[in-house]
Amino acid sequence: MVQMKPWVEIAEELRREIGRGVYGPGERLPSGTDLMSRFGVARQTVQNAMDQLRAEGLVSSVAGRGWFVAERKPIVRLARNRLSKAERTEGRGTFLSDAAAGKWQPAVTVEVRREQAREDVRSYLGLAADQDHEVVVRDRVMRADGEVVQLAVSYLPAEIAGGTRLEEADTGPGGAYARLEELGFELTHFTEVVSARSPRPREAELLRLPLGFPVLQVIRVAFAGDRAVEVNYMTMGGERYQLVYQIDAG
Repeated sequence: MVQMKPWVEIAEELRREIGRGVYGPGERLPSGTDLMSRFGVARQTVQNAMDQLRAEGLVSSVAGRGWFVAERKPIVRLARNRLSKAERTEGRGTFLSDAAAGKWQPAVTVEVRREQAREDVRSYLGLAADQDHEVVVRDRVMRADGEVVQLAVSYLPAEIAGGTRLEEADTGPGGAYARLEELGFELTHFTEVVSARSPRPREAELLRLPLGFPVLQVIRVAFAGDRAVEVNYMTMGGERYQLVYQIDAG
């Protein structure tokens, strides 16, 4: 039988106690000193266990006060609902659709710029590899109830988005996809590629994750017929999000 590392055992025991209600939502957990004494381990071992529970979304830390059982609910991302034309008609972009469904307060900080498309961006957008292509970049930091939960960077061909409201921070009701359709690019389908990886330093700082703890990356390409009109790289804390997909069986 494989012997678990001490920090794994500590995390498992605290996880069970949280699950049984020994420590309820918002309640303070035993101090590091108390846990060191209880389990007979060094401080770093306790820290490793708490980092694991934090990555799972079970606990959060308050500077100078200690560790507390998290009160945060997971953010449910309903892929089919959030990308529907009905949501755009109601004046909601994808992130606002998530907020309406989850009943939390959204806030988005946007930086818009132009740059030459990278090789991967050219590939997703179907742009010729042997030519330079300028793209409009929409770089967003997204918050739920004041906490950063998602980073998203969209790339749109400048020949489509340049000089339009897509090049403004506020794209207006329905978001960027509504503006694309007003420009004559009727959206027909999307593709999404989902993967997990370690966060980059800026991502870890904004999402308040220790380096090495995983993030989810979703790369979505929006199509109008056969033409790709946007590629969006989304990064989110793996402990906060539930990605829900409805797939027809027929």
